Amino acid sequence: MVLKNKAVQLWARRLHIYISMALLLVVLFFAITGITLNRPHLFVSQSPDVIEQQLSIPTALLGSEKGRFVPDRSALIAYLAKHGDVSGTPSAIDIFTDVDGDELLEGEISLDYKGPGYSATVFIDMTTAQATIGSTNYGVIAVLNDLHKGRNSGEVWRWFIDISALLMVLFVLTGVCLLIPKKKTFQTGMKWMGLGSVITLLIYILAVP
Repeated sequence: MVLKNKAVQLWARRLHIYISMALLLVVLFFAITGITLNRPHLFVSQSPDVIEQQLSIPTALLGSEKGRFVPDRSALIAYLAKHGDVSGTPSAIDIFTDVDGDELLEGEISLDYKGPGYSATVFIDMTTAQATIGSTNYGVIAVLNDLHKGRNSGEVWRWFIDISALLMVLFVLTGVCLLIPKKKTFQTGMKWMGLGSVITLLIYILAVP
């Protein structure tokens, strides 16, 4: 049998050991945050930290080549990142204007920011060039929970979760591979696997609403 080959067993052992060490803190992170996600009332703060700030926006940023009252999103985002206390990923910009000829009677720009355990809203009064920024921090546990779910964490972090999951699968498979030559241990291991699977299925059938 190929899986009993010495070379296969050697590489399986190496992969099993090195993957387990590489994922040591990652597995602990997902295990612990699994508990905090399952019991949010015990860990997540019920009173998040809410901060409101005012910021003056240069009038030049409220228009662009696209129109006198159409802001350049990238330039506006860059200014808010530099001068406003915001973080996370910005949304698209919503613009409302009431124009009489060349005169702006009323105008507002709004956008949101989302990040792990964090959100912010920005409202800019185009007639006064004043921005009101309201940011909410939900605490460290909320940050960790969002990272566990990949929520508002960016594409790179989502890839990190995918790769970590694949390595965990490889870790399990190499463990099984190492057990195969040890007949008695393998049989005992399969019995424990069957017992665990049956218990999980029974809990799902009998206890899950």
